[in-house]
Amino acid sequence: MEGSNCSLRVNRQLLDPKFESYKLSLDPLPCYNVELDAAVAEVCLRDDQYTLDHMRAFGMYNYLHCNPWIPNSVFYVDQLERVMSFTVTLDTAMGKPIEVFRFPRDLNTCDSRLCSSMYFASAQWVTLSDGTGTLYIIRIGNQSGSVSGKWEIMFNQELGEPFIVVHSVSSVRDELHIIDVLLLSIEKDESDIKGSGFHVCLEWVSIARAQNEDNGKYEILKRRKLFGKSVPHYAAIEPLGNGVMMISYKPFRFIANDKDQPESSEDEKMDEDNKREPLYNWHQTGEDVTLTFQLPEGMTKEDLTIKFLPGEIDISLKDQGTFLKGQLYLDIDCESSAWIIKEGRSVEVTLTKREPGSTWAELVIGDKHGEYIVDPTQTAAIAEQLMHLTSEDMNPNPETEKPPCNAQELEECDLFLEDSTSLCRFDGARLKATHVVNLGSNPYLFTFVATPELMPCFALRHDVDALLWQPVSEQADNLWDHIATFNALAYLDGTKQD
Repeated sequence: MEGSNCSLRVNRQLLDPKFESYKLSLDPLPCYNVELDAAVAEVCLRDDQYTLDHMRAFGMYNYLHCNPWIPNSVFYVDQLERVMSFTVTLDTAMGKPIEVFRFPRDLNTCDSRLCSSMYFASAQWVTLSDGTGTLYIIRIGNQSGSVSGKWEIMFNQELGEPFIVVHSVSSVRDELHIIDVLLLSIEKDESDIKGSGFHVCLEWVSIARAQNEDNGKYEILKRRKLFGKSVPHYAAIEPLGNGVMMISYKPFRFIANDKDQPESSEDEKMDEDNKREPLYNWHQTGEDVTLTFQLPEGMTKEDLTIKFLPGEIDISLKDQGTFLKGQLYLDIDCESSAWIIKEGRSVEVTLTKREPGSTWAELVIGDKHGEYIVDPTQTAAIAEQLMHLTSEDMNPNPETEKPPCNAQELEECDLFLEDSTSLCRFDGARLKATHVVNLGSNPYLFTFVATPELMPCFALRHDVDALLWQPVSEQADNLWDHIATFNALAYLDGTKQD
């Protein structure tokens, strides 16, 4: 998976290091019952849906759907193929369910049917799947308080394999009203001989109509598919439909169609680029970073321009433009930094670290044209410092000599880490990952809609706390904001796992 490696920035002001415990309340939880005219349309898994991905996607599905634009409203599909709506409040009993929509055809005749699903793209638009492979775009009429307005079909089309709706957004772009919807299905994979024989498909469908045509027809504008080998924990489309963010245990990649450029060709180009000689080499000590590259034939010192800024570097060559430019991994001392031309037309640039002793993971953030040269003496020094933490021999006397790690001293929540889980942002135009965050030590916990106009938040474990993150696609330098902390919630969640 390509994309620049990023990290999540924790807001330390939202952490409480002095938090001790919760106060246990003995007050009973309110419980309300309401009689239904027809039971919820629960769809059981078939014998051929035997994988863990089938269970996660369809077997553990929540049949109740909340409308974040009307917080007290809840929707479900019953066995009479009706979409029912009712209100739920904490201080009163539930209201009687009312019908807001009925599927126009009999769904029980489809042998490969999945559970019906829906997502509210806005206060006026909802995307709906009947579980047989047909997608509906519904316009909601004027709503009165917590009562949903009339549902009117504006688009319905069979798209292929049965799917569930994961997320959808409504936006206006280039004088078009566009509804982007994310659909999840699990398909047979004949090429997967050693695995389960299935792969997970996330299809990103854009449906549009001219903004000034009130009676115009909605049509499919674009279809893009992401394939992976695990059901994502989280997947959502950015508010303006420019990209998709996803948390998954295994990586996803775009699969090209007739209109889009294959990503495989992009990968081949990147492989060819990786086989080329690096444009420059760099190494570091505790005090500085040294960059070395060859000056092209026919060029002199006057043809080379190097500019130092506290957090940036700009190297350009006459008649060839920029050689290297971008944000440095850490700030430098501009006055102490310098460059010289040595014998053999070798240019050596010395960058003095503003923070002596720091280690740079890369020279210019996101640049892949250089090669890092490891100093053997520095490697040996680090290995010597870590020698006391390792041993080639097992502890012969664990009773008398305390072992370096005792499994009984670990919390139960420490035993369920998914080391390869990652948070990715995929660009809809370039069809590839642009940002990747490794979540190995911060497992996914749950999803929550804090603001309907924004993408859903997700909670990650941070030590024993649960940190709530709000995706903000408009912030190119920080796509995820830490907005809240649930103290010790991750510990409580982890210790309940069997």
